[in-house]
Amino acid sequence: MLSFIARRLAAGVALLFVISLLSYLLLSIPDTDVGRQILGSGAPQEVVDAKNAELGLDRPVPVQYADWLAHALRGDFGTSWFTGENVVQTISTRLPVTASLMIGVTLVTAVLSLLLGVWAGVRRGAADRVVQVLGVLGYALPGFLVTLIIVVVFAVRLGWFPAIGYTGLTESVPGWLSTITLPVVSLSVAAVAGVSQQVRGAVIDVLRQDYVRTLRARGLPPWRILYRHVLRNAAAPALTVLGMQFVGLLGGAVIVEQIFGLPGIGSMTVTYTTRGDIPVIMALVMVTVVGVTIVNLVVDLLIGWLNPKARTA
Repeated sequence: MLSFIARRLAAGVALLFVISLLSYLLLSIPDTDVGRQILGSGAPQEVVDAKNAELGLDRPVPVQYADWLAHALRGDFGTSWFTGENVVQTISTRLPVTASLMIGVTLVTAVLSLLLGVWAGVRRGAADRVVQVLGVLGYALPGFLVTLIIVVVFAVRLGWFPAIGYTGLTESVPGWLSTITLPVVSLSVAAVAGVSQQVRGAVIDVLRQDYVRTLRARGLPPWRILYRHVLRNAAAPALTVLGMQFVGLLGGAVIVEQIFGLPGIGSMTVTYTTRGDIPVIMALVMVTVVGVTIVNLVVDLLIGWLNPKARTA
C-alpha cells in the first residue's frame, strides 16, 4: 500500500509541474502590454516600460517561469499586478466558499447516487425506469437552466432560501446552510444523474455474477449479500465516475457562483482572467490542480482498499 501511495503522490507532483509550465507558457503567449493596462493609455511610454521592468516582464518567459516556480515552492505566489494584494491572502478568503460548495455537492452526490443506483439495480422494474428517466433528464437539462429554475422556485416564489449572498460557517451555521443549499442542489442534479447510472449498472453486473448466485443458494440473507459483497465490488466504477464528476463540478462552480453571488474562487477566476493577472491566475490553477489531485488520490486509495488488484495496476 505504501508503494501504491508513493506512486500516486509522485504522479501528482509531476502533474503539478507539467500543468504549471504549460499554463505559464500559454498565459505568456498573448502580446499584451501589461504595464499599459495597469497605468492607463495616458501614461508616458518610459513609465510603462519601468512598470513592466518592475514586474519582471522584460525578461525571457523561461526566466520568468523559473523565478515564479522558485517562489511558489516556498509558498510565495507574489502579489496581484492590478490590485497589489497578496495572492495567498486573497485566495484564502475565497477558498472556503468554493470548498464548502464542492464538499457539499460531493456528499450529496455520493449519498443520493448510492441510494438511487442500488434501488434501481436491486428492484429493477418501475424503480429502474424511474431512475433512468431521472438520469436522462438530469443530463439533458443545461446546468444554467436548472440553476435558474431552482432560484425562481425556491428563492423568488417560495422564499425558502436567499437568492444571492453568502454567510460564512463561522458566522452562523443556519445562515451558512441557507446560503449554500441552493448552489449545492443546482450542481448536484447532473452529478447525481451520472453517478447513479454508473452505480445502477455496476450493481446489476455484480448481481449477475456466479458467486452471487452461489451465495444466494447457500441461504445468506439478501442484505448481507448486498452490503458485504455486491456493494464492495460495485463501488470501484462508481468512485471513478465520482472523481471525474468533481473535475467537471469545478467548471460548473464558476457559473453557479456568478448566479448566486458567492465570493468563491470560481467568480474570482473570471475576474482576474479577464485582466490577465498572471500571478493570481497561476495560483488559482495550482489550487485547482492540487484539489483535483487530492480527490483522485483519495479515490485511488479507496479503490485500492476495495480491490487489492488495483494497487499493482
